[in-house]
Amino acid sequence: MIHSPLFNDVCRRTFLRGSLAGLGTFAVNALLQPKLFAGDGSPERWQGVVNPQHHAAKCKRVIYLYQAGGPSHLETFDHKPKLAEMHGQPMPESFTKGQQIAQLQGQELKCFGPQHGFKTFGDSGQNVCELFPHLGGIADDLCIVRSMHTEQINHDPAHTFMNSGAIVAGRPSMGSWLLYGLGADTQDLPGFVVLTSAGRGGQMQPIAARQWSAGFLPSRFQGVKLNSLGDAVLHIGNPPGLRNEDQKSTVDTVNALNRLRHDQAHDPEVLTRIAQYEMAFRMQASVPELVDMADEPKHVLDSYGATPGDGSFASNCLLARRLAERGVRFIQLYHRDWDRHGGIKNDIKLKAEEVDQPTAALIKDLKDRGMLDETLVVFGGEFGRTPMSQGGSGRDHHIKGFSLLMAGGGIKGGMSYGNTDDLGYAAVENPVSVHDFHATMLHLMGIDHTRLTVRFQGLDAKLTGVEPSRVVKEILA
Repeated sequence: MIHSPLFNDVCRRTFLRGSLAGLGTFAVNALLQPKLFAGDGSPERWQGVVNPQHHAAKCKRVIYLYQAGGPSHLETFDHKPKLAEMHGQPMPESFTKGQQIAQLQGQELKCFGPQHGFKTFGDSGQNVCELFPHLGGIADDLCIVRSMHTEQINHDPAHTFMNSGAIVAGRPSMGSWLLYGLGADTQDLPGFVVLTSAGRGGQMQPIAARQWSAGFLPSRFQGVKLNSLGDAVLHIGNPPGLRNEDQKSTVDTVNALNRLRHDQAHDPEVLTRIAQYEMAFRMQASVPELVDMADEPKHVLDSYGATPGDGSFASNCLLARRLAERGVRFIQLYHRDWDRHGGIKNDIKLKAEEVDQPTAALIKDLKDRGMLDETLVVFGGEFGRTPMSQGGSGRDHHIKGFSLLMAGGGIKGGMSYGNTDDLGYAAVENPVSVHDFHATMLHLMGIDHTRLTVRFQGLDAKLTGVEPSRVVKEILA
């Protein structure tokens, strides 16, 4: 007898005799009729648990241009003339007394004025730093939220909070929540894709894979990181001598065994294994086509400033558009190197050169293709920077106020929402929390954030946490 959880009370001879015909038939049928096995063990496209959606959706997908390291709102999108006037003067104690200050605690605090000028752009007259003329050129398509605030003052927990709505690791990321809730419009690519790029200068903070984790959701909903340099996926091709038909037969046979295991154990991770084997096989055809930019006209490449395959933020922005066209639900681009504790005046120029043109090009490209109305584009980081100087030329981490850009996907363009105080220290007008942002994003996707929950450790866990949060309806088109 074979004693295992998978084959209880099945004699060896019976198993071997049955497997010769049974598994072979199973594999052939899976090849010829993939929908034959629809049901609990099927690798068919996940349709989502919010089906139908809670209300009419305004967009279908999210492209999140995540600027990791904490971009300074004071050199990007939050114009503070008063801070410029007070440059070099002591920071009023009324702003900072009793407040959480990262590395400036106990030091003499001095006002540090914006290091670059601002200009008004578009019919909406939005103020944008002069280093970002391309984004300024599409100001009428942008909503600038100037009153964001967060809870975590160090990079890794701040990333975790922005991505998962929780200050502890192990919770699902927002992309995982969306994929779990809605599924994706593709069977040939993952529904949640992550790309990373690195910039010049500054401090290169690491980005951990747990930022796109599925947490306590089945792991089929976690983000899949594609490489920006070299092969997008390692070992994407078959070894020499292995035909696609042989590979498919192997996958189907392994999945047949996995389905038997699922029938015994009812473990959702077995379903994940089945789905991922199938996805990996399909990606052998879809990924090379995805990253082959030969069909992109030169004027499109030039508009992004992209050189395909160079691993840059510009090339990733173009790849994000191609992922969106192919039905990926959540696309997240991490661009690192925004941590500016010193030398911010010169270093911010480098960051602007890297992100200004491709971000604007992505938004314009989506608009030209009729995709912007159904794509929410977000640009921002985990927190802002202090209006006080650090080391005389930089800014420290800051959680009380920072800016976020949004465009398309049901967002009202050509507007600014909320404000920080005159020195850019704290959000004082229409403050928007991270959970408010998450609630608004889910709302745009047709999801009521209070109803997308999973029972975990005795509580109904959700992306927006347990404290009250709101949909920011004033910025909705």
